[in-house]
Amino acid sequence: MKLRHVRAVAVLGVVLVALTGARGSGGGGCGGSSGSSNSNSNSNSDTSTSGGTQGSDGSSGSGTGGASVPGGGSGASAAERDVRIDDCRMDAAGKNLIAKITVTNDDALDYTYDVTLQFKGDLGGAPVTRAVAKVDDLLVPASQSRTGEASTAYLGDGNGSEYKKCEVINASRVTS
Repeated sequence: MKLRHVRAVAVLGVVLVALTGARGSGGGGCGGSSGSSNSNSNSNSDTSTSGGTQGSDGSSGSGTGGASVPGGGSGASAAERDVRIDDCRMDAAGKNLIAKITVTNDDALDYTYDVTLQFKGDLGGAPVTRAVAKVDDLLVPASQSRTGEASTAYLGDGNGSEYKKCEVINASRVTS
């Protein structure tokens, strides 16, 4: 009986975070399929940064639902509120979990962002192996957006469908 109560409180907490999230509440679900694509509207190519990809036009991709981002709440850091998860999926080769993010810097200063994401399973579902990925040193100029990609090796023995969402577990920024 106690386990049901704990699950109900946990579900209520996740729903509350999802409903109160601001810009940081978008996101993507993980699964064995390729998910949605992230497209740039500018012909300039992306440039790789340490641990991430920075879109030269600041465009964002479309994502599927299902991500949980603690950064959307009012107690979140400014860096967490600047992050939106666009896509969370298994790569086409079935070897890596991938999260694509967009970071929007509404300030008057340039910032370099470090973002840590965790891939998660269903609440109340079978436990999943901890999977964490990072986007490091993503430079976002003042009043612009940039995209980044984080990936981590898939350590499971299935098709990755046990991972249903990803969330920002830490984000920080420093002036550039």
